[in-house]
Parts: sequence; C-alpha cells; structure tokens
Amino acid sequence: MMITQGTPKAPGCPFTGALPEDTAERNALLASVTADHVGASDSPAAEALIEAPVADWVTIPDLHSNPFPIYRRMREEAPVHWVPAVNRYMVTSYAACHTIEQDADTYSANESGSLMKRAMGHSMLRKDDPEHKVDRDSYGSTLRPGTIKNHWASIFEKNNTKYLDELADKGPGADFVWDYAAPYAAENLRLICGFHNSTQEDFQRWSQTMIDGTGNYADDASVWTKSEASSKEVDAAIDDMIPYLRKNPDPSLLSGLASMPIPLESIRANLKMTIGGGLNEPRDVLATTVWALLTNPDQLADVLDNPKLFSVAFEESVRWVAPIGMYPRQTTRETVLEGVRLPAGARLGVVLGAANRDPAVFTDPETFNIHRPKKPHLGFGGGAHFCAGTWVARAQVAQVAMPALFDKLPSLRLDPHNPSVDAGWVFRGLTKMPVLWN
Repeated sequence: MMITQGTPKAPGCPFTGALPEDTAERNALLASVTADHVGASDSPAAEALIEAPVADWVTIPDLHSNPFPIYRRMREEAPVHWVPAVNRYMVTSYAACHTIEQDADTYSANESGSLMKRAMGHSMLRKDDPEHKVDRDSYGSTLRPGTIKNHWASIFEKNNTKYLDELADKGPGADFVWDYAAPYAAENLRLICGFHNSTQEDFQRWSQTMIDGTGNYADDASVWTKSEASSKEVDAAIDDMIPYLRKNPDPSLLSGLASMPIPLESIRANLKMTIGGGLNEPRDVLATTVWALLTNPDQLADVLDNPKLFSVAFEESVRWVAPIGMYPRQTTRETVLEGVRLPAGARLGVVLGAANRDPAVFTDPETFNIHRPKKPHLGFGGGAHFCAGTWVARAQVAQVAMPALFDKLPSLRLDPHNPSVDAGWVFRGLTKMPVLWN
C-alpha cells in the first residue's frame, strides 16, 4: 500500500517512477529505457495477441518464501499470467506495470472485492480521480519536503537517537528490525499521524495486522479477526483525538483532517492506509538497505567515504526489494496489455517486485549495486497514486538513520551464526536480522 498525494510537480527523480510533467523531459527520461519496455504500440508483442498463460504452478507459500525465481520465470514466458492461487492476473514486466500506472482510465484502482477495503475501509488508494483527488488534497502539506525539512526532520533525529541508543544498550545479538527499525519508524509515524493517545507499540500492532489483512489472499479467518480488531481500535483512537486536535491543532495529518469538512469514514480509511504503508515501508527499506551494505562491504566503504551515496543506496534498495511488492488494479474495459488480451473487469496484480528486476531495463537486476546506471524504478508507484510517503521515508532512512547508525556502530555486522530471514511478496522485508558490533 502506498500513501498517495498525486504526481509531484518537480522533475522526475532519476530512480523512481515519478516522471516529469514536461513532455520533452519525460520523453528524454523514457528514452533511457529500452524501447520495447515502455509500452511501445508498434512492438511485435503488441501485434501478436495472446491469451494470458495460466501459472497454476505458482503457490502462495512459495511466493511468501521467495517470489523472485517465480517472477523471473513468469517474465521470461509472458508479461502477464493468470494465477489461480491468487485469483488474478499477475503483471511482471516493467513495461506492462508502467503502462498500468499511467492509464487510470483503463486500469482502475477501485477494485471490486478489494482486500484493502475490507481491512481498512475505502481509502484513497482504492479510488480513482476525481474522488481520489479529493482525499489526496485533504492531506495538505504534512508530507511535503518543505514540512519534513522544517518540522519533522528534527523529530526524526530525536527519535533515532532514542531507539539507536536502545539498540546499543541491548548489546550485540539484538535484532535490527524489531529492536530498532520498527519502533523508530512506528514512533515517527505516530507523531506524523497525530495519535497522541497511542503508543508506537500500538502502531506496530495495528500496521502489521491490517497489512496482513490487505495481503490475505489465502482468506485466513484468523488474519481477518486480528485485522478487524485493529481497525476498530484505530477508529476509537481517531474518535478520541479529533475533539482534542480541533482545540489544540498541530502539524499532524489528523489535526489537518479534523479541521476540514471530510466524512469521518474517509478520515478513518485514509489514516488506516497511512498507518500500514507509512510504517512498513521505512522499516523494511532501512533494514534491507543496511543488510545489503553489510553484505557488500566494498559498497559500504564507498557510502561511508561519500555520504551522498546513502540516498543512492536507499533507492537501489527499493528497486532491489520493493517493500510494496504488489498492488491491485481492475480493467474497466477489454484491453490488450503488452500483447496479452485482458477481459473487462479483470483483476490484476501489478508486481513491482518483478518489474524492478526486469533485465530488459536493469543490468544484472538480481544484484544490489549502488553504482548501476540510473534508470527509473517503479518502487513508489506512479501517476496519480505516486507514493507521497516517499519523502518521509527518504528523510527517515537515508538522511537520518543510516548516517547516525554507522557513526555510532562503525563495527556493525551481521551475526554469521544466526542468519537473517526475509519473507513476503505483497509486502516483503526482513523478519529477523540479528546484528553484532564491538
């Protein structure tokens, strides 16, 4: 899930799916990507229509364990497959995913039977314009770069000091994810959202259980029970905070929403969406990036020698292991996507985790490499649903956490006798990361 706030007006970042609005700049950027992977209508694939192959060999447990070999096989066979295990078409090529992101008229975010709607309510992520724009605009300037620099950055630094000190106090053998990255991201998000009546532990529980509901393609009843319980807790916390913030406004999201004539159900749904994506993205990118640097000491040395490369490492990490690995869309009409015929009402999974490893766009895509040629990855989505949490995540991880981490713990390393574990496919990240230091 991605916090959305529309396509940024600044020129497109060379790493992300945010493309320039200026036609000349946009064309120049896309020209750097292999021509047959930007949805060219005169490509041979577009002329030879096929039905989507059936990938009945794909299982949810295999996707959860390690989806990347599955994505590679699917990409090599066709850009789109029908996958019975998840009851939708999975889109795995860069070109096809990019086409979907730029064509909201054909590929609607307002999916019927949406798991996200059930877990969190009808948030802006499951809406199309103009309804989406109304919700998006209600978030105002809270997540914009200027507000982050002038207000949130100092708060991130204070929180990072607190949780980095706690990690150090726990000593070698502590878990990087759960003893540092998770509480740090959760406390930042709690304050951004304006939940002064809750704790970072509440945010961790709410985020994970509602995220689990959003990705509950196996329809596990126990997952729904936990997700629904958290949804009710968030509703109660919002109802409790709104009167207080109307009398005591602050720069938080909920404070801004409380002052607007917005339906309560929209406030609830959008904040639940924010609690989900706003926590797991920085948590998982922080852990994944540090893990990648620790396992590539030559690249870590380059980053420490040139701190500007912290931001490059962040972007390469998002490309390499997209924390939001897949999101849904639904076709509004019969259409053809990269030569594959799709019926009207087709439910799609836009697999960013596969698109960002498409070898037609990225050289040696399975490898983490901060020195690779710059190409626009799709890790933060695109179009109207470009992730507004991008700037918050960059600030928390690349500008604050990583420089301080390697300064305080210069001998930081992975525990060779207690391996890290990663998991997930709709959302993917490290679930265990024991670390050592001198």
